Amino acid sequence: MHRVRLVTEEPRNRGTSEPLWAPSQTRIATSRVTRFSHQLGKRTQTQFADFRALHRSSVLDPRSFWAELWDFCGVIGDRGDRIAIDLDRMPGARFFPDARLNFAENVLRRRDDTLAIFAMSEAGVERRLTYRELAREVMRTAQALRTSGVGAGDRVCGMVANVPEAIVATLAAASLGAIWSSCSPDFGVRGVLDRFGQIAPSVLVAVDGYDYGGKHFDCLEKLAAVARELPGLKQIVVVPFGGGRGRLDHIADAVWWDGWLQAAAPDEIPFERFAFDHPLYVLYSSGTTGVPKCIVHGAGGTLVQHLKEHQLHCDIKRDDRVFYFTTCGWMMWNWLVTVLASEATIVLYDGSPIHPDRNRLFDLIDRAGISLFGVSAKYIDAVAKAGLAPRRSHALGTVRTITSTGSPLSPESFDFVYRSIKADVHLASISGGTDIVSCFVGGNPNGPVWRGEIQAPGLAMSVDVFDPEGRSLRGEPGELVCTSPFPSMPVGFWNDEDGAKYRAAYFERFPGVWCHGDWMQTTEHDGFIIYGRSDATLNPGGVRIGTAELYREVEQLPEVVESIAVGQQWQNDERVILFVRLASGATLDAALERRIRDRIRANTTPRHVPAKIIQVAEIPRTKSGKIVELAVRDVIHNRPVKNLEALANPEALDLYRGLAELQS
Repeated sequence: MHRVRLVTEEPRNRGTSEPLWAPSQTRIATSRVTRFSHQLGKRTQTQFADFRALHRSSVLDPRSFWAELWDFCGVIGDRGDRIAIDLDRMPGARFFPDARLNFAENVLRRRDDTLAIFAMSEAGVERRLTYRELAREVMRTAQALRTSGVGAGDRVCGMVANVPEAIVATLAAASLGAIWSSCSPDFGVRGVLDRFGQIAPSVLVAVDGYDYGGKHFDCLEKLAAVARELPGLKQIVVVPFGGGRGRLDHIADAVWWDGWLQAAAPDEIPFERFAFDHPLYVLYSSGTTGVPKCIVHGAGGTLVQHLKEHQLHCDIKRDDRVFYFTTCGWMMWNWLVTVLASEATIVLYDGSPIHPDRNRLFDLIDRAGISLFGVSAKYIDAVAKAGLAPRRSHALGTVRTITSTGSPLSPESFDFVYRSIKADVHLASISGGTDIVSCFVGGNPNGPVWRGEIQAPGLAMSVDVFDPEGRSLRGEPGELVCTSPFPSMPVGFWNDEDGAKYRAAYFERFPGVWCHGDWMQTTEHDGFIIYGRSDATLNPGGVRIGTAELYREVEQLPEVVESIAVGQQWQNDERVILFVRLASGATLDAALERRIRDRIRANTTPRHVPAKIIQVAEIPRTKSGKIVELAVRDVIHNRPVKNLEALANPEALDLYRGLAELQS
């Protein structure tokens, strides 16, 4: 194990004068980003002193950066002479405009007997596929898709659990130039139709059921209802993940997965190469303010952006094992699929991360030998609140990197990782979105980790923070923006022929600049702190406050499991309302309210102190686990919530209706 410089005292008792972790010189010397820097330096006759210098060069000279990235990562395809055109247009710039490639050909580049996929179900059933076996199954599935009438540009959709068949179907569709789009099987009928109904799939792949929290959920009746509303379907393919094989005769054009593949030969796929911007995925906005937007991502942009993040930001190397706790309805699943293009193994888990207990994912680390362990910030917080100390109960010897996303990672969670999970680990808080199927800010394996901070901007991403007038801010919160183009910008929105919806979504606020909708601040270490969505910021007395600032204070109290804060219009102003879900047996009495307010006041400002604190039994969240401040804000103002199907627990909103506490 590489030696690293570590601090001996407890992290929470120290200020920010020293980092929580810094890589050893050996680790820096052997990292992928160091090797890339040397090769880019030869191309441009430049020496890069550090990651910051590399980033500056990548923003000033993106053509050299992306040309070297293509070569360094061994992208398979015809690159063409031009690296980028119209870089002064945003939107409108194009990367590798002459290139031809096939996403699946790149992902399936390895064909040996090394493990490609390690999958585990909640019931503990393990499945393994080697690279050779994965390629064989993709070839068979591509033949079956072709027999079902699927060609370039057609849509193949999945209502699927996080199982190997989902990966196989995705790559098979991509091999033919078809477009893949997926959601998790816990979506309701309307939620599925709000997504897939917009893009008219030719083939639907679905599981017959799934397990979560020790319970089994059958999906066949839901599938039948969905199928009736998708008249353009040519084929429905059912994966028998639920353990049984119910009857399919009530679902038109439905066939079991293995029966569908029975006549398909594993012939070598003659990978047709398509344009760099040829559509690969349709992903969806959260849908909490209306029908989800269908965001179309191109094969080339997705590939090169993910290769950059995997190899340069996360230091993923050949034969590493990479895990992200995700469903097929979250962009981190798409991010995970591309890991195969770096010739690493992907680890899948389907089910509850805390069943039968909160050690489940740490057991998986040791079982699968995970190198990169990816989870949500809420998961880390939940493990901390449960009082676990995985570093004492598990070996965790293979883990080099822990990544966190989904919501801001609190400073206390940084402390917990280094104190109770592993001291010698690169903790990378990362942030981006479905909109770009990647990250704006993330990890730097060659740099120190500072408490509560995201380490660095993405390479070749000109990330900045703007005030309302479009002026760059330093050390103050503002809008997260990107001031120049990048390859993983969407190809566009589905059914948005003139691009008006696309431009309005990201470029209306600051013309020619991508405005992402996150409230962010730069730090003295050239890192970042994200405070939440800018449209969910609080505005008491005209002062904008990020909700994450409240959460990171309130949720350190042992009685508070989680919280959600919204602004309520009151007497020609806005007041802060804080809802808290408490631990079993805890009660929101006057003493606890006082402790909450005192902690917020002491660690933030008096304006952060909520006018009302209200106990609730449940907090509403999206299918991907994000809490929904906007939906709660609409409910307390008696406004309709436009798309309840986007929520995992829409019934929770009833807890916020007509509260007497909000009338005074």
